[in-house]
Amino acid sequence: MSSQTDYVLGTHDDELTRLGIQHKAWLPAAQEAWKVAGIGSGQTVLDLGSGPGYATLDLAELVGPTGQVIAIDKSERFLGALEAERRRRNLDQIKIVRSDLDNGDFPDVAADAAWGRWVFAFLTQPRQVLARVTSVVRPGGVIVIHEYFNYSTWQPTRPSAEHKRFVEAVTASWRDNGGEPNIALPLLDWLEDLNFELRRAHPIINVVEPGHPKWEWARSFLKVGRERLVELGYLTQEQSQLIWKAFLAFEAMPGARMITPAVMEIIAVKQTGGSNYFAQP
Repeated sequence: MSSQTDYVLGTHDDELTRLGIQHKAWLPAAQEAWKVAGIGSGQTVLDLGSGPGYATLDLAELVGPTGQVIAIDKSERFLGALEAERRRRNLDQIKIVRSDLDNGDFPDVAADAAWGRWVFAFLTQPRQVLARVTSVVRPGGVIVIHEYFNYSTWQPTRPSAEHKRFVEAVTASWRDNGGEPNIALPLLDWLEDLNFELRRAHPIINVVEPGHPKWEWARSFLKVGRERLVELGYLTQEQSQLIWKAFLAFEAMPGARMITPAVMEIIAVKQTGGSNYFAQP
């Protein structure tokens, strides 16, 4: 059985459920990005940090039986969930690779595309990993990324000290584990260094009301995440309870609205010719 320390957010049942809610909320944006990037039938696609494979399964349907989706993740628990669903749906075009993106082996493929959502924010060596990923994307191939560029935009429209405390605890926990919540902006420069042409770099930020899929996404993260932060020592049990109580009170108010954390959508195409990345100090 894999350890709950596989990821700072954990790999427990509640996290599996939360990731499903998250994928549902973000699927329209992902599908639009895949369409713009030209991902389709017969292609080979890398799913970086696939987790339990919600996006992997959708990409597998997109590339069809003549394509291939290679799901890469370090969590045995998450990949076990993906394998079970892959078998249930008879999706032979999915290949599962258990590997730590920071340190593990990388598949030897010529990929048409690579996809990652909230992956680089958790890596200890994001630039090195990006270089490894881009090295196996063929010339003319594409990388599609959704990452935060300003996590602190996540806030209710009415000031809340409890919510601010939660956001600060989240960002501290990620950074203390070697990650960087606001990784998107450095990625733009690194991709250009790696001989990729940026085709799209635009922010995704919403103001949502209770019942909206992205409200439910944020709600589920707050509900599950505060318990994980108590486990990791970033919140006390009392602070966690006050945060949840304040959120429920706000959610019940007429006119309640929430601003989502700011995400950057990045679509970049690999140019012909080599990169001098590995020659840099």
